[in-house]
Amino acid sequence: MKLIVQPADGAAPLLKAIKRAKKGIEIVIFRFDQTEIEHALEDAAQRGVFVHALIAFTNRGGEKNLRKLEMRFLEKGITVARTADDLIRYHGKMMIVDGKELYLLTYNFTHLDTERSRSFGIVTRNRELVKEASRLFACDTQRQTYKSGSKKFLVSPVNARKGLETFLKGAKKELLIYDVDIADKEILRILQERLQAGVQVKIIGYVSRNKRLAARVFKRMRLHTRVIIRDCKQAFLGSQSMRKLELDERREIGMIVNNAKVVSSMITVFEDDWKASTPADRRADKKRVSAKAERTSRKVSKAVRTKLAPAPVVQQVVKTIEKEAKVEVDRVEASEIVKGALAKAVKKAAAKIVEEAIAE
Repeated sequence: MKLIVQPADGAAPLLKAIKRAKKGIEIVIFRFDQTEIEHALEDAAQRGVFVHALIAFTNRGGEKNLRKLEMRFLEKGITVARTADDLIRYHGKMMIVDGKELYLLTYNFTHLDTERSRSFGIVTRNRELVKEASRLFACDTQRQTYKSGSKKFLVSPVNARKGLETFLKGAKKELLIYDVDIADKEILRILQERLQAGVQVKIIGYVSRNKRLAARVFKRMRLHTRVIIRDCKQAFLGSQSMRKLELDERREIGMIVNNAKVVSSMITVFEDDWKASTPADRRADKKRVSAKAERTSRKVSKAVRTKLAPAPVVQQVVKTIEKEAKVEVDRVEASEIVKGALAKAVKKAAAKIVEEAIAE
């Protein structure tokens, strides 16, 4: 088992793995802009390696780029599958080489993540973990239901919540955590219980709605990784933050590792980052996010009221009201009421979307 540390290691570990692949490469993509990795995958396909890419159906602001990537892959002989749209996001990222080696990543295949962000990856040949990753890939490419077969391989929304809650509850002395947004109520309760039980809890990132759990702001670079190191012996590494959305409504992929050398290396990086971080100002941070969400939602609400004036959707809603209630209504007045209701609902949704995007 090996540890990949970003931005120190860059794209080199993945490029090396792709270039030495002999039979097959299975890769899960949420974001992608690294031309060198794209060319390496294309070269692998040209030399006879079966390259199978599972590409997210959407991401924030980059859906067009995902569809273009699919077309480029297909033109170069790469087999492409698209994730189903039954989950809000397909946010996991991993690569399996020759059915024997798993690369589980907390970072995307982007220059931002590999060159300017703190992230990690694990390379393992552990049969149990590789088998589970392969099963998940097969299920999601074929759009079949995945059922967990390993307590070490944590997949949202299948077994990640239970696995992470159990992992946290098992802490006796210390929890070292990287997380961009810890907000899940049950997770926060467990962390607070561990803190009260004498467990030292250090968090680099952000904690929502909790005054007792202290977090530090990572100043060195962008923080993107999600990691929990327990009692200097085990570590969780994955794509999911400890938020309800990422535990219960999105596809996220992570694993629990016991390798002493890997865990030790992660601790070294964490402690160095901890020293370079500063105490979080929760009020200022929350105020910043809320203000941005509020500004956006007001603009969107105003646009809805303006642009929906003659919109067929408003007219259809009014007609449906008349039909179902079997009454005649003042259509002008009814349209204004419908527009107001839509604008209010969209305003609320816009604020939520912005807050979600900032956390992503």
